[in-house]
Amino acid sequence: MTRRTQGLALERGGWLADVLALVRPRISVFVLFAAFTGALLGAGPDAELARVLLAALFIGLVGASSSVFNQVLERDTDRLMPRTAGRPLAAERMSVRDAVLFGSVLGLVGVAGLALVFQTLAALLALSTLAIYVLVYTPLKRHTSLNTVVGAIPGAMPPLIGYVALAGRTGPWGWLLFAMLFAWQFPHFFAIAWLYRDQYRRAGMVMLPCLPGASGLAGRQSLAYSLLLLPVSLLPGVRGEAGLVYTAAALVLGLAYTTSSALFAWRETEVRARALLLTSLAYLPLLFAAVLFDPAVSEALRP
Repeated sequence: MTRRTQGLALERGGWLADVLALVRPRISVFVLFAAFTGALLGAGPDAELARVLLAALFIGLVGASSSVFNQVLERDTDRLMPRTAGRPLAAERMSVRDAVLFGSVLGLVGVAGLALVFQTLAALLALSTLAIYVLVYTPLKRHTSLNTVVGAIPGAMPPLIGYVALAGRTGPWGWLLFAMLFAWQFPHFFAIAWLYRDQYRRAGMVMLPCLPGASGLAGRQSLAYSLLLLPVSLLPGVRGEAGLVYTAAALVLGLAYTTSSALFAWRETEVRARALLLTSLAYLPLLFAAVLFDPAVSEALRP
């Protein structure tokens, strides 16, 4: 490390700040919460909170490993985009070797923990999620806009893995949470891709808003997926697995997400793209919280 990069690292908080940047704390916290929600539902009404938290932690470690390897593979393109140029590997404040070792330890502990403490199936799902994210989704970003569809699969896995870890099998709530998270990602990602489309284009990343003649497409796709998400999110209430608290929250949140997507589809502007992004960031934590705080959900899980 040169004197200049050492100085930059110190300015940014040093080695610990760079380690945190590798695991992308905001995403990691969300993965933990999604995995916790799935695990708690998989455990049922007599859940041991310590086991639920441990399962979420192992899944979070696998998600953090994905983030590290993503930055290893994209360090060259990250240097070309102002929004990512300051990342540890892109700025050469950390060696590729150290990052690969760190990511490997995170992934190994997460997968092994799920296999040894919980279920082999959960460990296999976590390992598959890591492989798809790193080996398929990340390289596809340079070749096709369909990378978003592929990336949405591992992105939706944390609650399903959490459910399997505690229940020992898949189940309705595991798949419902997976489906909600899958559909939610598209307006979220399209808003980001539209906001930074010029940077993605210069870096050679093939995102939907970067395609020739793609004006309006990100907005229309966002609206389509938000319209899909609305009935999917209401299914637990329709099926009797959730009560009024969750159903009302899902309806209000879904209408807000759809309205924000519709405004973005009507006219793609920076203000509306940022509004959609902020709406997406509020939507999912609130929806998952509604699952956890609905008394009818716990009652429906009783044998």
